[in-house]
Amino acid sequence: MATASARHILVELEEVCLDLKEQIENGKDFGEVAAEFSSCPSGKSGGALGTFSPGQMVKEFDDVVFTGELNKVHGPVKTQFGYHLIEITKRVD
Repeated sequence: MATASARHILVELEEVCLDLKEQIENGKDFGEVAAEFSSCPSGKSGGALGTFSPGQMVKEFDDVVFTGELNKVHGPVKTQFGYHLIEITKRVD
């Protein structure tokens, strides 16, 4: 069974998400940005979500995590919770 590990940053507004993505692409640490700005409790641990299988996250999130490029910041990804930046750290197919 496929599994993946990822970390994410969750914010309410797409504009904020785009700004944070730009900061990370310009050298800011993903984990530090997550700790400061993410509204998800995982922000306290740098946005780390641990390891999960398809179907454990909402569809929009799964679609990115199980097809996207590893170690790249993806997003904004809109879900019912808000806007996410997602970094896939590991995937086993």
